Amino acid sequence: MAWTLLGIAGILEIAFALCMKWSEGFTRLVPALLTVATGLSSVVLLSLSLRTLPVGTAYAVWTGIGAAGTAILGVAVLGDSAAPMRIFCIVLILAGVIGLKLVSGN
Repeated sequence: MAWTLLGIAGILEIAFALCMKWSEGFTRLVPALLTVATGLSSVVLLSLSLRTLPVGTAYAVWTGIGAAGTAILGVAVLGDSAAPMRIFCIVLILAGVIGLKLVSGN
């Protein structure tokens, strides 16, 4: 259950970053409210997962999901660069997240 909560928290972290972009510096009300809601929800779910998971592993996975997912959606939705080295670095982040899950005792 803790890993599921952590995965959802990571997805909400991606939504948080995208909503922040769309809020245009908190000048647009709905995206700004979504930024706050997704950010708070993400942190709450992370904290619930920390009841069971080691803090270092959980935080690294949460951050990795958020960073890689945001970068992938940046390329797919926002037109960010898809340079080969950038894609390679995203793959490295995902490999680290998967590796942490595999070696975790929980």
